[in-house]
Amino acid sequence: MTPPVAILGAGPSGLTLARLLDRANIDFVVFERDESPTAAISTAGDKGVGGTLDLHAESGQLALQEAGLLDQFKAIARYDATVAIADSKGKVWISVGDDGEDSDKPEIDRKDLRTLLLSSVPEEKVRWGFKVQNVQKETDGSMSIHFADGRVESGFQLVVGADGAWSKARRLVTTAKPQYYGIHYLSALIQPENPFHTAAASLAGKGLYMALGDEKQILVVKLGTGSYQVSVGLRLPENWTSENAALLKDSSALRQTLLRDSFTDWPQSLMDVIRHSEGDFRTWPLYSMPAESLSWQTVPGVALVGDAAHLTVPLVGEGVNCALHDSLQLAQQIIKHGLDDLQGAVSEYEALMFPRAIDLIERSKESGEFYFAPDAPRGWLKTYAGMEMD
Repeated sequence: MTPPVAILGAGPSGLTLARLLDRANIDFVVFERDESPTAAISTAGDKGVGGTLDLHAESGQLALQEAGLLDQFKAIARYDATVAIADSKGKVWISVGDDGEDSDKPEIDRKDLRTLLLSSVPEEKVRWGFKVQNVQKETDGSMSIHFADGRVESGFQLVVGADGAWSKARRLVTTAKPQYYGIHYLSALIQPENPFHTAAASLAGKGLYMALGDEKQILVVKLGTGSYQVSVGLRLPENWTSENAALLKDSSALRQTLLRDSFTDWPQSLMDVIRHSEGDFRTWPLYSMPAESLSWQTVPGVALVGDAAHLTVPLVGEGVNCALHDSLQLAQQIIKHGLDDLQGAVSEYEALMFPRAIDLIERSKESGEFYFAPDAPRGWLKTYAGMEMD
């Protein structure tokens, strides 16, 4: 029999919802475009390129608690992450460390969170290699899902789009599309065996080092593997990646170009983290849904969670927390209303989700304006830390 609920995407929000529904004995199926669990973990960053996430007590951790996974999360989370914020001259203006196990924002690598969630969902409930092409409502009111290879699955009462920035389910509830934010991140690694690893550790320690200035950014982040992820944030055209395909294939030339064109006046220690990073860079253009798009009328048979609902630029560290909170609240409403009133469940969930998501989008954009200002981190320090730069 066709399960009543189909979830598109086996990322954090989709798997959290799956886990919560499973615990409530509500049948579901997850469709994931990755070909296998191994490919899924690789997508999440088997080499650390997926970066880290900090889960907040009142949102991300709350969802894991309701999913019965909080103790497992705590066993692998890192509670000793530090944060340092510097300017483009290398002067550190803020340097703080978390308070050990009392920290309410412990870190976890993206791949480890996905592994934890995936292991909590029955294997037979996740169907691999299903790339969604289209979602549509049939004449009898049921939902069908059409896949890129021609397969069709039908008869669902509710399709939940947990399928990320370019969701195929989103068009059923809004015509709005993600808008380019004007920023690209390029990320590579410094692994433990790299001779420069010690120098990277001197900057980032057990957590995050962020240097800001001249509308640019250098990030160095400690991963659970012991490696450091090195990222540069730059104002670039939206189509920069496609127009520089050849350069991206020549990692040595790309590093030289970044140093020559963007960071030539920065301190040697900061230029070195770019110069000594390894392998190809992952490019990541930032997009965000317009805040005003979070106002659609409930569409029977469709719900959106995570980036599918409220994609935002990841500049306040709350994206995954908002996504897990979505899944928690949607599951709670489905359990409360039952399968006979899924429209009521989605409507009540959306009423809870919209204000949270709008607030996150607006705060993220504001934070980005401070991060990529010509005089950064001056505005950020004044606004968020109450500090004045000399």
